[in-house]
Amino acid sequence: MINIQTIKSFADKHLKGDPVIWTVVFALGMLSILVVYSATGTISYFKFNGNTEYYLLRHSFLVFLSFFAMWLAHKVDYRYYSKLSRLALWLSVPLLIFAWQFGVNLNDASRWITIPFLNQSFQPSDLAKLALIINLAGMLSKKQQNITDFKKALIPMLLWCGLICGLIAMTNLSTAILLFLTCMLLLFIGRIPVKYLAMLAVVGIMAVSIAMVVGQRGQTAINRVESFIKNEQIPFQAQQSYIAIATGGVTGKGPGNSSQRNFLPEAFSDFIFAIVVEEYGMIGATVVILLYLTLLYRGMKAAAASGKAYGGLLSAGLSFAIVLQAMVNMGVAVGLGPITGLPLPLLSMGGTSLLFTGFAMGIILSVSRGEIEETTEISRSNFGNLPKKDAA
Repeated sequence: MINIQTIKSFADKHLKGDPVIWTVVFALGMLSILVVYSATGTISYFKFNGNTEYYLLRHSFLVFLSFFAMWLAHKVDYRYYSKLSRLALWLSVPLLIFAWQFGVNLNDASRWITIPFLNQSFQPSDLAKLALIINLAGMLSKKQQNITDFKKALIPMLLWCGLICGLIAMTNLSTAILLFLTCMLLLFIGRIPVKYLAMLAVVGIMAVSIAMVVGQRGQTAINRVESFIKNEQIPFQAQQSYIAIATGGVTGKGPGNSSQRNFLPEAFSDFIFAIVVEEYGMIGATVVILLYLTLLYRGMKAAAASGKAYGGLLSAGLSFAIVLQAMVNMGVAVGLGPITGLPLPLLSMGGTSLLFTGFAMGIILSVSRGEIEETTEISRSNFGNLPKKDAA
């Protein structure tokens, strides 16, 4: 029988930082395994000669690997990520260019690079997103004293945002636009004047415009937006998503009882929220939304409690990036926006997406951990300095 006290002792010793974030991420991870297994059972059966557990085992391994990445990241002092992010940012530029020109093509977009010897695909945009947010938080924190200096403070930020978002937009417009909006939010929190934010908006529009003409997904994006606005012909995947959601009801059909998983394209990735609603109903959907909102709240709480500008900006930027993507994904599934192709963080099946999301959550935990431990040390110090009668 499991001893609750033993579990608590283990968590206190090895899982530092905000316990609510740990709980929410574990809950989403366990739900992800259940829903992905349901969504991929039929595909796995026909693709692997009756083996319905292939994707279950693969995805479960990746989920626990993302937990391990989160644990590793939270053990490192978040201040070290500022130094590592610049190297990762420079590395991501040639990787994004290589993926655009020579990457593995899937669904008319070459977003992946195959890692030699391992024979595993890698999506450079996941590295670039994380590196840009971390680096932007570092630059903002260092320039707080001269934040209005256009040449020294603003130009480097504008260039990096425009370059990274522009390169990602060559193969993935929705990811680039979402990253750009996250950067805008982070700059606003970092006290960048509104007139300079307007300049960044111009840079972003120029980058997206160039990507629409030169990149791979321009016409696809235009068609999807036009289809959503005119509402003349609902795309097939959207139709199947609406059916799954409509038949879910309040309590759902139950785990593993989805019907639309056999018809809905990307049921295990882009439209996994539709499977969640179909199997767990409105109650399950509400719980998932509340879990993401809890992540945002706790991430912003860690940002507000941070005694350093860098820690606060870092936690805020990563929290916004994860939860904003989740809200867009769920909004698309229920028909509130055009199809984007964005996975649902911590729930969708994926490789690098899961790992980098886990890593990002670990960094947020590192920020909360640093502040908690610092507060604890201060409390202990103050406690030790109290007169004996007060201490007693």
